[in-house]
Amino acid sequence: MINHVVLFKLKDYPAEEKLAIIAELKAMLLGLKDKIAELKHIEVGENYELDSKSYDMALLSHFESVEDLDVYRVHPEHLKVVKRIGETTEARAAVDFNF
Repeated sequence: MINHVVLFKLKDYPAEEKLAIIAELKAMLLGLKDKIAELKHIEVGENYELDSKSYDMALLSHFESVEDLDVYRVHPEHLKVVKRIGETTEARAAVDFNF
């Protein structure tokens, strides 16, 4: 199994707008579970501290293999989410590891 972990730092938005964007991205990411068969598990969490100096959101997802993760990466539904994330974030960090 592969654990795919991604952290997102949003651009500088007013608090209300930031909360709305976090909710939007979270819904989009969680919606991938029903659209991509290779995605075996997904969790999305937001930092409880809205004005954190750290990252704002975390994505945890599981795949049976690296090949399945590669299918996910280029899947059209995932790419739609990636586009929106690119529009709203200023930084991203990712780690993929066997577990």
